[in-house]
Amino acid sequence: MQRVGRSFATKQLLRKFDNLNARVINIKAQDFEKTAIPILQCNYSNGAHKDVTQANKLVRYGKWGDRDPYKDINGFTLPKFVSQGFLQTPTYIRNYKRYASSDRPLPPPPPPPPTKESVTPYLIIGAAGAAGLGYYLWKNWTEFLALLGICPEDKTDSPTSRKEKRADDPISIKCDKEPERECVVLNTPTPDQPGDGPSAKRLPPPKYPDWKNCPAIPGYASYLIIGAGTAANAAYRAIRTNNPKAKVLIISEECNLPYMRPPLSKELWFNDSRKLTEDLKFKQWNGKERSIFYEKDCFYTSPKELPYKSCGGVAVALGRKVQKIDVENKVVSLDNKWQINYDKLLIATGGKPRQHPIIDNSDEEVKKRTTVYRKIVDFQKLDCVTSKGKSVAVIGGGFLGSELAVALGNKAKKSNAKIYQIFPEKGNMGKVLPQYLSNWTTEKVRNENVNIIPESTLTKATMCKNDKVALTLSNGQEIQVDHIVVAIGLEPDVSIAECSGLEVDPIRGGFLVNAEMKAREDIWVAGDAASFYDIKLGRRRVEHHDHAVVSGRLAGENMSGKSKPYWHQSMFWSDLGPEVGYEAIGLVDSSLPTTAVFAKACKSDSPRAVVEETNENLRSETEESVCIEKVKVDSETKPAPPNGTEDFGKGVIFYTKDNVVVGMVMWNVFNKMSIARRILKEQRKYDDLTEVAKLFDLHENN
Repeated sequence: MQRVGRSFATKQLLRKFDNLNARVINIKAQDFEKTAIPILQCNYSNGAHKDVTQANKLVRYGKWGDRDPYKDINGFTLPKFVSQGFLQTPTYIRNYKRYASSDRPLPPPPPPPPTKESVTPYLIIGAAGAAGLGYYLWKNWTEFLALLGICPEDKTDSPTSRKEKRADDPISIKCDKEPERECVVLNTPTPDQPGDGPSAKRLPPPKYPDWKNCPAIPGYASYLIIGAGTAANAAYRAIRTNNPKAKVLIISEECNLPYMRPPLSKELWFNDSRKLTEDLKFKQWNGKERSIFYEKDCFYTSPKELPYKSCGGVAVALGRKVQKIDVENKVVSLDNKWQINYDKLLIATGGKPRQHPIIDNSDEEVKKRTTVYRKIVDFQKLDCVTSKGKSVAVIGGGFLGSELAVALGNKAKKSNAKIYQIFPEKGNMGKVLPQYLSNWTTEKVRNENVNIIPESTLTKATMCKNDKVALTLSNGQEIQVDHIVVAIGLEPDVSIAECSGLEVDPIRGGFLVNAEMKAREDIWVAGDAASFYDIKLGRRRVEHHDHAVVSGRLAGENMSGKSKPYWHQSMFWSDLGPEVGYEAIGLVDSSLPTTAVFAKACKSDSPRAVVEETNENLRSETEESVCIEKVKVDSETKPAPPNGTEDFGKGVIFYTKDNVVVGMVMWNVFNKMSIARRILKEQRKYDDLTEVAKLFDLHENN
């Protein structure tokens, strides 16, 4: 390389490296671009810089940016580079001098070393999250344990200890009778100063309330439900789903938490274990145990604690009856003159069992030996009677009466007690099933150790000297029994309608509501007490478990902000023991024209089999997407004769109006409800319903 006179830049380099005893060869000015810049870049890339700030200075002084550092370095001066202290060794000058002195291309600079990411921020975030979770669990430990299905033991000095606290045995619950106290919680309106709805400004609850002086029932609830049945259970679940922090207060006349009623006439009677029956549990036909109560005790909070639950909750005030609703001021008055202000109200009072006029006009001793079947206490009373081998007469041939007759007949086999069933129809469930199927069902019930007396009514009931009740029937027959069970249907509980200014359906009974289950502003009705408008079948009132679930869920969703109409057709079912059962949907009335298609049943066509297969005791539909098209009919599928004597193993009964299917009964045909629902929704006219019956695969297992 040609040597030239030392320039100012070269002198600066020599001064920089004198302390290292380095030898630096002078570089021509025109070679500076090819030597110094690679030196700088390599020195920077190999960690000679101290931090990112110096790297930024290098880029700023060198004006590299997006430019090519080998071609465009205008404005760069070596003194500026030296003054930054980047060059700390002459090794790179010597190496790159050789490359610059020849025609060999310069090597690319090595990549910068990877930077080590600090884990400190992640540790801080994790610690903060753990602390927040711990604080939440500390403040809401009872709700957390309830989600896990664990019921914590309450201490005697805990706020949750109260007189209405249930004992381990759900039968021995005591009703709450404490709201007479005149003390009030700071955030709740007093009985003489009711709140004025959701727009009212309410004081926040005190942080540490005086639990001893708090009322057992709060004076305000954002969501208030009258009734504690299946509709109420479905409603508060829907409310809490849409609004997880909602505070729901339920007022119940009974002394039991929300429970399901179907097992009271079915599974509870088939228990082999006395302990299960006493605990109000039953063993399903698939062998699994289940309680009739929807939730464990620890799921619910105390009514007095509800206003202070920051995460919301559900509380049940037991043993209280609503006397009146002030619709304008949104105030509910209880039987003890306590008042509750609400924002949204659901009426789910259900129905009351019909009283028999002959029994009502009989002696008190006859009334003491009569059970009007509806509640847990009725089951316990009747179970006690039958356990002693007493004879029983069941009055009523509908769903409940037939189910109870079969259940009692099965239990009486061990004690040889006599079970009678009395009804005015020609056969069991004669108001629902076609006559030939009703007659066949009657024979099935008779085979279950039941003495059936059809086409008869009770005309007189008197006490005998042998401490039995003598029943005189319309056909002249007289029987003597130890106990009477009345199961002749329900009447909607509308006792608060007149004094509250709510409209009642004069034909069907029940509170008049629209398709959204709404009766008045911020008032909804669900379950047996609702006379609702069905957008497919017109105005209806339905008294079945599935309808309570569907209407309760719909009302709860609409209470929490939605506006959905009633379009989902509810179903109902009935089981006559573990071997015969049916599911139905729509308008099912034996007075309507019917078309039935039956096939031979197999072992899998029974209530017991469907429970074992699906693990679901309270049967519900399996939703499927079904396309209704024309189906070819084979020779095996034929309508049943009106007076057929064959064994109706399984089949489908269509109920029609003007050749349009308005209802269906699936006899020992299960998990096909979605198909039936789709047929009702189509509202098509069918010339041959045997084609439609093929959709139910009646010959699938034959």
